[in-house]
Amino acid sequence: MNLTNNVLLREESSFLAGARDCLPTVLGYLSIGFAAGVVEKTAGLSIMEIGLLSLLLYAGSGQFIAAAMIGANSPTFAIIFTIFFVNLRHLLMSAALSPYFRHLTPFKNILIGSLLTDETFGVAMNVAAGKTFISEKWMHGLNVTAYLNWFAANIAGAYFGAWIADPEQFGLDFALPGMFIGLLVLQMASRKKIVRDIIVALSAVIIVVVVSQLTSGSVGVIVATVIASTIGMAVEKWK
Repeated sequence: MNLTNNVLLREESSFLAGARDCLPTVLGYLSIGFAAGVVEKTAGLSIMEIGLLSLLLYAGSGQFIAAAMIGANSPTFAIIFTIFFVNLRHLLMSAALSPYFRHLTPFKNILIGSLLTDETFGVAMNVAAGKTFISEKWMHGLNVTAYLNWFAANIAGAYFGAWIADPEQFGLDFALPGMFIGLLVLQMASRKKIVRDIIVALSAVIIVVVVSQLTSGSVGVIVATVIASTIGMAVEKWK
């Protein structure tokens, strides 16, 4: 019996198990990555440039922003600065996930964190429920599968984007927000803490709207993330 449990545990912690658990993300990335490739192609980037952007930046929101700013002939510094602030949330995600990888060396943690995305973070946190650590092989399976799929989807969008002059006509510009909304709903349903999640979601929306009116949208996202997370923690403690 113990032998069977050990075998099952190893299978659940394997690279292939991580790749399997990435399937919902893969399906989402096919559409989002394709849309990103189309938008980037429309902005004037070549297929090689789009491929490098997807491999080096590897951020859906960052790539959509980059495409829009490149299309508007924005200064290079402004593009880098904007993407940096938008992606600052990855510091928060990495900090939240790091306790589950305390058994690894700093270098191995860097390898995991470098491919962490909103979607793989969400999958990992769901798997981490009730556990003290996450398998390194499982996490690499999750991350690498998502990474390669994102690259392939971007290249496909770049290739077929030559025949799509106006991405907005097909709603491709809404693909990224649509995926995030779907992930939010699925995570709320699986956690079964609807009241708290609704309070946090509404707080985040209100905060990002108010702060965006005073500063910029990217700063609003960061501020809303920090404050809404704090509100969620306070509500959890109060209950």
